[in-house]
Amino acid sequence: MFPGGKKGMKDLMKQAQKMQQDLAKAQEELASKIVEGTSGGGMVKVEMNGKNQVLSLKIDPEVVDPNDIEMLEDLIIAAINEAQEKVSKSSEDEMSKLTGGMKIPGLL
Repeated sequence: MFPGGKKGMKDLMKQAQKMQQDLAKAQEELASKIVEGTSGGGMVKVEMNGKNQVLSLKIDPEVVDPNDIEMLEDLIIAAINEAQEKVSKSSEDEMSKLTGGMKIPGLL
């Protein structure tokens, strides 16, 4: 028998449903959150949403050198990686709030 009987099981199910609803809400909020990644002292800027989708890319014309395309490519990659790190950190922080710091496999 479950500790606390039927009432205990019912309470546990309510808590699980609330946590599931809170999790769904947090995931929606994270998906709509927009972060910015930059590189080259702000010469390259990337905006990304919580689903890791790039929304915009801005490149300062001064950083465009036809003789050094590799540098521009590296700056774009660095800006995207920074934005992805911010999304990941934001997701971890939000999930940590919901789970009380417990690491629950499959939530991230």
